[in-house]
Amino acid sequence: MLVVVGALSLLVGLLIVTRPLTSLVLLTVYVGLSAVFSGLARIFAAPETPLWSRLVFGGLWIALGLAVLFGLGRTLELLPEIIAVLLVLGGLASIYDAVSRGSVSQRVLAGVWGGTQIAFGVLSYAWPDVTVLLVAVIFGVRTIVFGATLLVRAVRAFVEGRRSVPGTGLPAASVPESTTRRRRARAAWLAVGRYALSALLVVLAVGGWWANSWFEDGAQVVDAFYDPPAVVPYDHGRLIRSDDFSGQKPAGADVRRILYTTRDANGQPAVASALVIVPQDPPPGPRPVVVWNHGTTGVARGCAPSLRDASATKWAIPGLDQAIANGWVVVASDYSGQGAPGVFPYLIGRGEARSSLDAVIAARELDGVTLSSRTVVWGHSQGGHAALWTSQIADDYAPDLDVRGTAVLAPAAEPVALAEELTSGDANALLSILISWVLVPYADTYDDVDLTRYIAPGSEAIVREMTQRCPSEPGVIVSVATALGVSEDRPLYVGDLTAGALGRRLEDNTPTGPWTQPILVAWGDQDEVIPPHLQREFVDRLCADGNQVRSLEYRGYDHLRTLLPGSHFVPVLIEWTDARFRHSGTHVDDCAR
Repeated sequence: MLVVVGALSLLVGLLIVTRPLTSLVLLTVYVGLSAVFSGLARIFAAPETPLWSRLVFGGLWIALGLAVLFGLGRTLELLPEIIAVLLVLGGLASIYDAVSRGSVSQRVLAGVWGGTQIAFGVLSYAWPDVTVLLVAVIFGVRTIVFGATLLVRAVRAFVEGRRSVPGTGLPAASVPESTTRRRRARAAWLAVGRYALSALLVVLAVGGWWANSWFEDGAQVVDAFYDPPAVVPYDHGRLIRSDDFSGQKPAGADVRRILYTTRDANGQPAVASALVIVPQDPPPGPRPVVVWNHGTTGVARGCAPSLRDASATKWAIPGLDQAIANGWVVVASDYSGQGAPGVFPYLIGRGEARSSLDAVIAARELDGVTLSSRTVVWGHSQGGHAALWTSQIADDYAPDLDVRGTAVLAPAAEPVALAEELTSGDANALLSILISWVLVPYADTYDDVDLTRYIAPGSEAIVREMTQRCPSEPGVIVSVATALGVSEDRPLYVGDLTAGALGRRLEDNTPTGPWTQPILVAWGDQDEVIPPHLQREFVDRLCADGNQVRSLEYRGYDHLRTLLPGSHFVPVLIEWTDARFRHSGTHVDDCAR
């Protein structure tokens, strides 16, 4: 029994550790088999342990293992919790062994090993996606150690049996003194090894809890400002509350954050937040407005730019210092679902655009702020997509605003083409995370988009957990680790993202105009996120549709370079925007060329 169960446990443990996410179905089968083998070994292979403990712990392991195997469809979704329960159960069994039998070093090792299993079992509830990847590996290592231990016990039992008198169990001959000394030395070294292994396990357990605390402490805290009151105005673009921004402020400007009413992608009432950056000594009269649409910062509530310290600086908003010097007011929405509760409209045009337009309307209610109807819309990456939609729906949704131009930097202008481009290449960690950021908001926004159609069975917890972390927080390491673990075979995503309901919704969220005002487009020829040829094709489409388009491609610039200080595009952006506000003549159309 020791040999059979030990060998099978060792094999299953190796399968889990070497390819934990080749298939979530296989991983679940491995876990179920491992639990059954562990239960059998507990019952039959530890005669020195009281019968009741063998039956209780072994029976529970077998029962859970059979439940995993026979309830496979359901247990795929519960895999993180199942692994956690099995680890806790194994830990309790080890602690019982530490209390009941063995030498001091054996008791210490058993107790520490039990505590370590329990610690990782508890942590697995906090990190369900990393549970499936890393804790599954830890569970596999546990199974390997367990199987190897059984095999060692089998060998020892065989050797001791060969040395004893047949039928008596007594030693075949008296033991020489030198052999006794060697055995004592061996026992001493084994004790030292057990203590060293115990220390290592303590370090691992403490490290796991420290990492958990570090991840939690590094996550951005959404304070009470963003929680709307029970009753809010029904009309969109109404100010709910305002407060000073606690982050960095540009020279010569005041920054306030606002909470306001808006409409989500489906036209339902929602709440959003924004920053309003106002020059301290502006020229007289109502001030022109720049609407800034931020690029991708994640999709969770805590990823809102207004929660970040440097969101009102020239590093986050291109040409901000020049805009303030010109007396322009900059309004930067977080979009609904970031900061304020709700579903974040990632690459969902109407949701993004309504949040941006309502931020400008709500900012008019701030004391001491007088806004002109003259408006120019800026946006980068995801924000470029949002900016195009903002200008596209402005006449109908916010007719009081006079939108005079749209400037987009490396825009994600065509979601379907971008999805085709990204999924046609090799899988990688960034791609896995980006896909989750698109899939989950689309599934939560549109009833006809079924998340389970595009992901592997049982992986919804992994995919959704990826959307709960921001690129700027330490916890994103967990998402990257999970994505790296699955990128080789890409088992998380099994459906064509451009097919079915998702494909239709991506197409529906492609901005098509019409735009009656000029459009300025800029990108870098080394853009690593959105291929430059997509930008050229987008400009060609705009020109073919009769729009006024000025386009600039910068050599050596990557995805972010166009908006950062020192970019050659920033002076062009300021000059072009100033001309739009003044209705003065400037270069606005490259389509004829």
